[in-house]
Amino acid sequence: MSVVTRPAGLADVPGVVAFWAVAGENDDRPVDSEAAVGRLVERDPDALLLALDDDVLVGTVVAGWDGWRAHLYRLAVLPQRRGEGIAGMLLDAAEDRLVGLGAGRLDAMVLDGNELGQAVWRARGFTRQQRWGRWVKPVVG
Repeated sequence: MSVVTRPAGLADVPGVVAFWAVAGENDDRPVDSEAAVGRLVERDPDALLLALDDDVLVGTVVAGWDGWRAHLYRLAVLPQRRGEGIAGMLLDAAEDRLVGLGAGRLDAMVLDGNELGQAVWRARGFTRQQRWGRWVKPVVG
């Protein structure tokens, strides 16, 4: 396996959005737009991490840092490449980035029905936080 990780650039955005349509857990979420992902890359060029095997996108994770809290989301691995350690590589890179920025705690957003995703996070030492729920408000802009 010759998988490498690196931050996404603006040229990667269309491929990432297409990748998430195939490999991402997309239940109950609006479709990601290239414009929104592009804004993420422009605002924080190191947040969106890619795993590539000979320039083929095989995995992603967003390691967001707002200066106070660290958030991990959009961990996705190409279905036919799952079980090869790609998610672990991405999470190692994400954790290195966030701890290096000063994070003292990491959180991950995982859909309730995503049992595979929950198993990955559990294996990495994450536990479900009780008594908290995520509240969202769509904004049309």
